Amino acid sequence: MSKITLIAYTFGILFFLVSCSFASFYGYKVVTHELPKEEMTKEKFQYHLVLVPEELDNEYWRLVERGAKAAAKEYGVLLEYAGPKQANIEDHVKTIEMSAASKVDGIMTQGLSDEQFTPLINRVVAKGIPVITVDTDAANSKRLAYIGTDNYYSGFLAGKALIADTKGKANVAIITGSFYANHMQQRVKGFQDAVKGEKGIHIVTIEESEISRVKAAEKANQILQDYPEVNAFFGTSALDGIEIAHVVEKYKMQNKIYIIGFDTLPETLDYIRKGTIKATVVQEPYQMGYEAVRMMINLIKGIKVPPIVHTNTRIMRITDLPVSNPGRMREVK
Repeated sequence: MSKITLIAYTFGILFFLVSCSFASFYGYKVVTHELPKEEMTKEKFQYHLVLVPEELDNEYWRLVERGAKAAAKEYGVLLEYAGPKQANIEDHVKTIEMSAASKVDGIMTQGLSDEQFTPLINRVVAKGIPVITVDTDAANSKRLAYIGTDNYYSGFLAGKALIADTKGKANVAIITGSFYANHMQQRVKGFQDAVKGEKGIHIVTIEESEISRVKAAEKANQILQDYPEVNAFFGTSALDGIEIAHVVEKYKMQNKIYIIGFDTLPETLDYIRKGTIKATVVQEPYQMGYEAVRMMINLIKGIKVPPIVHTNTRIMRITDLPVSNPGRMREVK
């Protein structure tokens, strides 16, 4: 073997080994979500839990994470927050599978669709790893418990609020985060059932935003072009209401169009103060995260927990906003 061939051969082996190392490293990071090494020493913690959200950087899910981390710190457990950076069911499923493969003590996640999440959750539970669904239930699966909003009821509340605020006369467009996610389907169904007996309320169209600000704005803009009779909107996810308001203000139609949104993100509260968004459905994401961790610890210890825990849901209007610290987001305790 020539000297040049030997060097090339040696370089090839080194390149292969480095590539493998990087692949293993980043595969591991998908699950650990870049937690510091000292925090990953499992011997320091009694249990190792994973919270898998629909979208990592979603402001709503950051509130769920804050609640979960507060409980994890209080109870002395290791909590990882890992999942897709942007809503993507395949990446979501993959994160759950990798968490199960790493033999964590418990997984908390959404049950976004029966078709994909029910068999997945059943496989994980069959391996002896308890699963709690948070925010969105997979009721037909073998998950051990669900904690979160009663999504049908929240949609029903939104419908009743719209009826009251519009005096039962409105041509409504609905923008929903997903046609396929269980919680979004339930919110739309609850809203439809609430308004179906009102002769003056007409649902003109239902569009999908794919949990995207850009898509939500595009849909709102298109609706106003295609359906000039629309004078009310219901946005079923936190980003939907915000982007509907943004588009309505762009056309200077805030005094002509009623908007009811979802959640209490800072932008939503700002739009309520300005009068662009008239009402929003309030959930308790912080409590969901906190109680999910507490329930999971009890399950691991063999303590019975309720199969379904619904957190509080209500409607917020401008009269319900806190008087002091107007620029601060209402925090759920």
